Order: sequence, then structure tokens, then C-alpha cells
Amino acid sequence: MPAASRSEVIREKVRQLPDGPGVYLMKDRLGRIIYVGKAKSLKKRVSTYFQAGRGRALRHQPKIRTLIEMIADFEILEVKSEPEALLLEGKLIKQWRPKYNTDFTDDKRFLLVRIDLEAELPKFVLTRFKKDGRSRYFGPFAHSSLLRKTLATMRQKFGVLLADTHPRKIAPDTWQLYDDVRAELYGWPNTVTTAEYRERVTAACAFLDGKSREWLTSLRAEMAARAAKQEFEKAAELRDVVLALEQTLARTRKFTRDLTKLQPNRAALQELQDALGLESPPVHMECFDISHISGTFVVASMVHFTDGRPDKDEYRRFSIKSFIGNDDFKAMEEVVSRRYRRLIAEQKQFPDLVVIDGGRGQVGAALKAFVGLECAPPAMIGLAKKAETIIFPDARAPLNLPLGHPGLGLLQRLRDEAHRFANTYNADLRSRKIRESVLDDFPGLGAKRKAALLAHFGSLDKLRGATVEKITQVPGFGEKFAAQLHAFLAGAKPVTSADAP
Repeated sequence: MPAASRSEVIREKVRQLPDGPGVYLMKDRLGRIIYVGKAKSLKKRVSTYFQAGRGRALRHQPKIRTLIEMIADFEILEVKSEPEALLLEGKLIKQWRPKYNTDFTDDKRFLLVRIDLEAELPKFVLTRFKKDGRSRYFGPFAHSSLLRKTLATMRQKFGVLLADTHPRKIAPDTWQLYDDVRAELYGWPNTVTTAEYRERVTAACAFLDGKSREWLTSLRAEMAARAAKQEFEKAAELRDVVLALEQTLARTRKFTRDLTKLQPNRAALQELQDALGLESPPVHMECFDISHISGTFVVASMVHFTDGRPDKDEYRRFSIKSFIGNDDFKAMEEVVSRRYRRLIAEQKQFPDLVVIDGGRGQVGAALKAFVGLECAPPAMIGLAKKAETIIFPDARAPLNLPLGHPGLGLLQRLRDEAHRFANTYNADLRSRKIRESVLDDFPGLGAKRKAALLAHFGSLDKLRGATVEKITQVPGFGEKFAAQLHAFLAGAKPVTSADAP
């Protein structure tokens, strides 16, 4: 579309904007979401981006000027109140990580603690900016003086290095940390190997992680208090820092584990790349499994491994919606389609390898899902459990790796985790159904009133703990019927059909 026509379309959309609260999503010319914002009045707020002069109030920073120049379209989501807009804005920022929201959040001038993963002896260094992708960061921390005291305590408690040290290599894989009085003051061996020092780093990271969590709890409380006072701009600033800290903590937890466990996984990933003929090691892998009991309680799971380790934040589980019955192939097609349709909509990358629990039929069903999505699938295989046979979606013959093969071991762990996650979900559904079926034994309680009860109380356990007065608050329940249900749930003799209203 020509630029002039696009501008006219945007101006018309702005004229039709509602005057209520909501969230707006700014897009570039490729349709990518580059910024998410909230507004008390969508009409007033969004229009400032497209006024003559491009909204002088928004152009006081170069980064904001660049954002305005990149906007080619926008969408809005209306909500009922300004607090709801605040919460929805945060959710969408966390979900999509738009470029300019990320930049603004990362520019908060709170202190971070950086650890260079590629250094032989990682140091704990203070910084206000995220400078590279190879390091791990703790924070942000608001109180610089307390943070510096924390690092000083950490140096004595764990024997780790800060920015002011210059360790010296005195032999292969042997280091002298200090050449001054600090060698005696800190009470740790001054001569260490790389492995010995990394053990200290692991302990220090866990300690610093705890300090970060204390700060996160405090920030959340202050954010809620500001929102309750309707100080929404301050609450939004605090929320941005909370989001940044949550993401930092997630990366930090992975780093602490990786110090001891990542290297063997990388070797297994390399072996798997070679065995499957992949272009690169499958750092991100997803596995799907279907679980049911004779065609009932049909569910599916998807687990995600990053660097050969479970990444539980990315796990997903599915209830089958497109049919009722026992058809593993249709179920697999449905869940694979739902998973990657969502990734496409959210403009997120596909994994490096998709693993299907099953043989050629299940792999074919997964492939059919990508045909329906009209997109090329990522690298994909099936793992048939009987002989641990690897099935390819193309004309390649099935592959059986030696049972001790590191790559096969990694695939088995991935598949077994998907199986465990699916079975757990299936068991949860069956348990919930069994608990709720107790209500079926109470005469006169039809499907509508049963649904109203569960919708009102949320679970059978909460219903059991409710008083007669609370039960009468549910539509369709008079005092007599509520008293009979209360007695029934308390273990009294069930009422008869003649007693029921």
C-alpha cells in the first residue's frame, strides 16, 4: 500500500477510536508488534502518535522518535477500567516482548550484577546496562549501597571475585586470586582450579538469587499499593521493573544449573545433530504425546527442552476439542496445529526439532497439521517406543541408534517427560471428574444447578466447606434444598427422591 494511502487509513482508524480505557499495539510495516501501551482514553492517547508534528511531547528522546517513525499500523484492545488496562499491558509485554518495550525496560537505571560466562574465572561486576548476550545478569536492584554491601558480604562468604581483582595464572588450570592482604582477610584458599572456583560461583549465584527474590516481593507489593491508590503511571513503572526482574531470575536459575550440567548436554546435542543430519544442534526441542483411557479423557502434552534440559515455563497441555472418541492421529494433528498456529500469531520462532511420541501414523498426522497451516515444518521425527526407532517424515529409512548413544538418551528423556506430563494431566482430569461425580448421587440436582454450584465455588472442596447460607446465594438453591445438600456433603444420610424439591 502506498504511504499516502496507508496514512489515510490510519487517520480514519484514529477518528473511530473509542474514548474509553484500553491497550494499544503499535506495528511496523511488516505487521510486527513493536510497542504495547495502555491508555485511560484510547482516542486521546493513540492520536498523539499521529498528530501533525508527530506528537512533540513524545519526541524528547531519540528512541521514542525512532519508534514513532516506524509505526505503520496499530490495533486496540478495549477494557472496562484503567487497572485492567495496566494488567493487560503487562501481560502482553511479557508475552510478546516488543522491541521498544524491551528497550525501555532495559534502560531502567537500576543496578545489575553481571557475570561473564565465557571467562575462566567469572567475576561479579556492577553495571547499569545489559551489554552482551553471553553474560548472565542479576537484578535490577534499586538500592546501590545495599547491593555493594551484599557483594562485599558475598566475597567473604563464598570466596568469589569482584571487579577490582586481577587473578594470575600460575600453572595450567591453577590460579592465584589475590597478590595482596586480601588473600588472608577473606579466609578462602587463594590458589584454586577453574572447577573449584566455579563451585564457589554456583553457591554465590544461589545466594544472590535469593536477594533478587526479596526485592521482587517488595516491588510487587509496592506496585499493588500504587495501583490501589490509582497512581497508575508509577504502578506501570514498577511493573516494568518487575517484568525485567522476573525474566532475569528465570535466566539466572538456568545459569546456576548450567554450571555443572550444560557441558554433557551440549555433547549429546552435537551427537544428535550428526545422527539426524540437522543443520545445527537442536538447542530448542519440543515433544508431543497423547494420553487417554480407552478413548475417554483424551488430552495431550507438549514439553520443551532448552540446551538439553527441561524448560518448564514453555510446557503446554491440551484438551482435545475437535472430536470425541479415540483417534490418536486426529488428536495429534489438532494439538500440533494449535501449538504452531499460536507461535505464528505471536511471531515467535519454531523449535529446532519437533519430536512426536509415536510411529509413522503420528508423524504423518503432525505433518498434516503444518500443511493445514500452509507453512514449512521445522525438523521433525517420531520416536516409536517399542524398539526406540526414529521415524522421519520424508523418504529416509527408519533409524535405530545404539542404546547407549547420547543423542538417543536425550530423545528418551524428552519423550518420557512428555509422557509423564500428559499422564499427570489425564490423572488430574479423572480425579476432578470423580470428585465432582459425587454430586450426581444427590437427587434433584440437574446439570444446570450442578454447573452453577461449581462455577460459584470453583471446586467441590470449597463447596464442602460452605455454609448453608453461602449455598443459598447460588441461583436455584432455596434454604431447604441448600440445607439438604449441605447435610449430604457433610456425610449425613443422602436424601431420597421424595425429599428432594
